[in-house]
Amino acid sequence: MQVKLNVIIGAAALMLGGSVFAQDMVVKIGHVGPTSGGIAHLGKDNENGARLAIEELNAKGVTIGGKKIKFELLAEDDAGDPKQGTAAAQKLVDSKVVGVVGHLNSGTSIPASKIYADAGIPQISPSATAVAYTARGLKTTFRVVANDGQLGGTLGRYAVTEVKAKSIAVIDDRTAYGMGVADEFVKGVKSKGGKVVDRQFTTDKATDFTAILTAIKAKKPDVIFFGGMDAVAGPMLRQMKQLGIEAKMMGGDGICSGELPKLAAGALGDNQVICAEAGGIEEKDTAAVKGMEEFKAKFKAKFNADVQIYAPYVYDSVNLLVAAMQKANSTEPAKYLPVLAKTSGYKGVTGMISFDAKGDIKNGALTLHSYVGGKQTNIGVVR
Repeated sequence: MQVKLNVIIGAAALMLGGSVFAQDMVVKIGHVGPTSGGIAHLGKDNENGARLAIEELNAKGVTIGGKKIKFELLAEDDAGDPKQGTAAAQKLVDSKVVGVVGHLNSGTSIPASKIYADAGIPQISPSATAVAYTARGLKTTFRVVANDGQLGGTLGRYAVTEVKAKSIAVIDDRTAYGMGVADEFVKGVKSKGGKVVDRQFTTDKATDFTAILTAIKAKKPDVIFFGGMDAVAGPMLRQMKQLGIEAKMMGGDGICSGELPKLAAGALGDNQVICAEAGGIEEKDTAAVKGMEEFKAKFKAKFNADVQIYAPYVYDSVNLLVAAMQKANSTEPAKYLPVLAKTSGYKGVTGMISFDAKGDIKNGALTLHSYVGGKQTNIGVVR
């Protein structure tokens, strides 16, 4: 009997010993991005940014409301599809996440945002740039990158004033992102007296652009602007070369990835592409430059992969959610949401983050890039 009693006491002691872990409060944060499909490399880049942030927060040990928190990442794949995106959003709501970082695309972020808003769950997109994303007055919706009005417009003005393009053709992929950034690009071109000689359309799944490129070739443009993602821009560059089109390609952050030279399969000439990435750190800010380099190094060490585009913005977004929880001393969305909305002067690896009344980042920076020898080069940061 005594032996049996000792076993029971021992088991109870083990249970009590394990109660240190049981006392940890599990807090779920959601992430959604396209981890399947043509831009899965960008979706995985985003997800890894979230995983790195969660891992570091748990290693550091965060206490909120007197409880030690263990953060858990719930990652969903939306495949860049709006229907799958809303299904993923509802799944996260049902799983009781307290905040969401995502989605990657504007076309998925916009419909999903209504689901999060109805549930009162804060959502920070690290990459959705369509103006409509934050224009509907939803109190739960934020983003940490400049929107298409800033990005497309800046590129349009740059095409006329710096590239000195006399004639410009525009192609978009008919997604919320592609159309939005292309429309703003056209506005920017026209604001500086530039000439758009043709406007063509494709899809985000297309692989053959012969017809539209042949039509554009006849107009002899200096620049072809593409509103879409790198998975389409790469094959388009190949076909431009095959057709003997020597125009420069310009595009937004969707094409501004480390994968573009590979996707173009040798068809990407030096300085042929000029693209803008939403966000950026000015070289004079040496501390921020150092911080970004350190982030890229630890990302590479952790995942054996280079940062594509948005991983640092995802990383900042996760940490921003948690910083608001700490300041509010609560993980409850209703309590920390007002604190998140008042974010001002938060120092992230992507630079200073402050939100305006719509949830847009204030004074968002843009980084202009090109490619030389198959490697992305930095032209400079503009605001």
